[in-house]
Amino acid sequence: MDPKMKIQIDKAIEVLAEGGVILYPTDTIWGIGCDATNQEAVKKVFAIKQREESKSLVTLVSDLDMLARYVEAVPEAALDLIEVNDSPMTIIYPRAIGLASNVIAEDGSVGIRIPMNEFCRQLCYRFRKPIVSTSANISGENPPKGFKDISPKIKDAVDYTVHPSMEEKTSTHKASQIIKLSTNGQIQIIRK
Repeated sequence: MDPKMKIQIDKAIEVLAEGGVILYPTDTIWGIGCDATNQEAVKKVFAIKQREESKSLVTLVSDLDMLARYVEAVPEAALDLIEVNDSPMTIIYPRAIGLASNVIAEDGSVGIRIPMNEFCRQLCYRFRKPIVSTSANISGENPPKGFKDISPKIKDAVDYTVHPSMEEKTSTHKASQIIKLSTNGQIQIIRK
């Protein structure tokens, strides 16, 4: 791992472990994140975004092994989608487990993405827990295309900002596609 990346990940993990909130580049857009298993940390994210807690949040996991620890069962369709996917894709899984209750939707589902960039995969892998990933904007405002577009209110509200140099060239600068899977294997496209 690049030494600069290791320094940024180490500091972000330190903040996440203390229940803090980070501002970080993902494989899509800049995100606000926290430990997805820590209910108090998740409350901070909702407060920063000025977003209703009734709305669920997307989480990032490092790989299929981590994914399997936070949903009751990974549908076969999800494995197929992940295998053939070539762009950031969030899958909404039924029956989330082990996550903070305020990350999970009212129907018990949760949106999870395995990021397509090294920084986020390493961050999740080394933290050993899922990390909330919600766009770095006040609810209702446009998501930022890049670091320079993030509101000073957001930058001032987080506990740590990952250095902008960690944004990879592979970032799409747009929200991921969202696909919802039901327990019977039905696939519903929520956002293309």
